[in-house]
Amino acid sequence: MRRCYWRGAAAPARTIRAAAFAMLCVAAPLALAQGVPAASAAAAPKPIVAAGTVPDEATRAAVLSRLRELYGAQRVVDRIEIDAGVVAPPNWQQHVVTMLTPALQQVSAGQVDISGNAVRVTGEVANEAQRQQVVSDMATALNNPTYTITNALRNGSGQQKLLDAALANRIIEFESGSATLAPQGRVILDEMAAAMRRIGQSRVQIIGHTDAVGGRDANVALSLARAAAVKAYLEEQGIAADNLSVRGLGPDQPVADNATPQGRARNRRIEFRVL
Repeated sequence: MRRCYWRGAAAPARTIRAAAFAMLCVAAPLALAQGVPAASAAAAPKPIVAAGTVPDEATRAAVLSRLRELYGAQRVVDRIEIDAGVVAPPNWQQHVVTMLTPALQQVSAGQVDISGNAVRVTGEVANEAQRQQVVSDMATALNNPTYTITNALRNGSGQQKLLDAALANRIIEFESGSATLAPQGRVILDEMAAAMRRIGQSRVQIIGHTDAVGGRDANVALSLARAAAVKAYLEEQGIAADNLSVRGLGPDQPVADNATPQGRARNRRIEFRVL
């Protein structure tokens, strides 16, 4: 079986043994290859390296196509080898591509190891809700009890935990159907601004989410507008604009069931992610 390893800040390296099962490793290394200046490594998107052994060219092409769809063609590095002698479970290509869900985009310095029907996911996510969601999304998409998924994801750094504690699972409220902050929303953001001062110059992404009511395009636009409104308010409180970025995901990453009023309320949220 083949497995890939990351050695600190160096380029990825693999330890190779005799292949027994079809195996795939998809990873974002902790840093770029040696020789890249630290400032450039911090600013540039990390490569997504696909390595391992698959039984045929069709599987290799399908995996690479899916990764390029998720991360962009320029970020995907192909190190997949083909060996017709490896053993793959039935419909392995389909199952592998299916489990590469958009939720994996929330994982930083991460890795997905797939060996036959054993899957292991490692890396860092912002909070416990995301840690559970990533693997839950994979299992739901896969819908195959013969596969086992090991959740080795870990919660984020102390800075992320500080922001999570300041938000304390509260919802930053807006006026109905708009990006205008409600008074209680501004109270919470005053506390978030204080927490951001404690983490210094770390960059924070503000992510807007909505429930699934209405059209997706409209919800994505609304979520982005609300994230921008939060950014503007935090700038008024003295948080440097260069340390803040925004993203709108609309209804795409729910944390609760949209079939209930309580679930929809939880899905209408602002998330703060330390980058």
